[in-house]
Amino acid sequence: MSKSRIMHTKSLLREQRLKTILEQFDGEIMELSQSARRLKYEKMVADAFSFFRGSAYLFYYDVSNIPFSYHTPNDKPTWIMGDLHFNNFSAFQNEQGEIVFDVDDFDEGYLGSYLYDVLRMVVSIRLFANQLGFSESNQDDFVARYAKAYCKQLKKFAERKENPVTTRFTVEHTKSAIKKALKKLEERKATHELEKQTMINDEGERVFNREKIKLSSVSNNEFKAIKRAWGQYLESIPAKHFHDEEHYEIKDIVKKIGTGIGSTGLKRFYILIEGTHDDAHFDDIILEAKEARTPIPAYFFPYEETLHQHQGERVMDTQKAMHHMADPYLGYFTMNGRDFYVRERSAYDKDLKESHLQDYDDMDKTVKIMGKITAKIHARADEDIDNGLLEYHSEEEILKAIGDDKDGFVKELQVWSTFYQRHVEEDYRLFQQWHEQYNKKK
Repeated sequence: MSKSRIMHTKSLLREQRLKTILEQFDGEIMELSQSARRLKYEKMVADAFSFFRGSAYLFYYDVSNIPFSYHTPNDKPTWIMGDLHFNNFSAFQNEQGEIVFDVDDFDEGYLGSYLYDVLRMVVSIRLFANQLGFSESNQDDFVARYAKAYCKQLKKFAERKENPVTTRFTVEHTKSAIKKALKKLEERKATHELEKQTMINDEGERVFNREKIKLSSVSNNEFKAIKRAWGQYLESIPAKHFHDEEHYEIKDIVKKIGTGIGSTGLKRFYILIEGTHDDAHFDDIILEAKEARTPIPAYFFPYEETLHQHQGERVMDTQKAMHHMADPYLGYFTMNGRDFYVRERSAYDKDLKESHLQDYDDMDKTVKIMGKITAKIHARADEDIDNGLLEYHSEEEILKAIGDDKDGFVKELQVWSTFYQRHVEEDYRLFQQWHEQYNKKK
């Protein structure tokens, strides 16, 4: 049998598996419309990293069937982010007005082995660094820097030298690209988001600017449905954050379209509320209501989710667990049988610039901070002990799993992430071919 025939058979089998998973998750489970699938796949086909971001289900299908040496026991899971990758970190303002750098996406939050977050992150580091032109040797260095910073920070938490509840990454605690993003954000005006997304109409009222390409009007039925569900949202806000019902009076609603990759096709609304009444033009607040589905890890993990029956509540609690100061507008509601979570659309939100990550030292310092933040979000489970959610310290269980073999842990992450990066790139090539055929058929 010729080598070419063997390779063709191997590719064909993988392509069939890829197609099956896409059909099952995007078609059967997510129930995405053909237009939503087309939009999602147009984003995924851009490059290998975009494909990786949009195919988390493929990642979990693969890695949940591969044995690793450093998993925590099934009965000692960590509260994980579920979709940890390079682009799910950003700079933003916390509840006390500090500009911080942290993780920013909690849609896939779930209980599982910490290692899945770490594995997904190190692959994303390689894919992202590869796009920037860094060598394989450089990528090895970045993975090692991330993993070592993660372990070192976990140890500080376990030894109670630092507290994950109060640890934060501000201008004073960061360097390079992250520091630049934080400093730039400090210059932004509090009215930035209002000026960007809204306008004053002829009646002198602030409304969303529907001329914006990613905003569109809602139907009368959607507007009424959100208004009917609004009482659920108000009830879900913790009492310590609640203002008064007048503060949350809805002034306008629009659909938000074209954002993200993995969440393409999920319903998302921007809701303008009254605010504090201090200024007729500039005290309004923009909230984002986003549809929440069963998280992707739930389809592959052996753990039963008994803490949350409402997916919006799960996302909200994940954000609370991982951030030392939570958004005071966090809440949730159900509308037309679909779960949603609500959060403030802050004026202070900024991603890292690729132009600030071209230099080796910039990337090295950035992944080091990301490793520390990953340790922080995992160790935040300490706080949950008091709430009865977990009966152990996650950082202690993770360090037990790694043991005295930190060098072996780092090496396994380097070797495995190299292997899976190539796997992703091959899958991406197959996806490009499949995508061509998919467009022809639809």
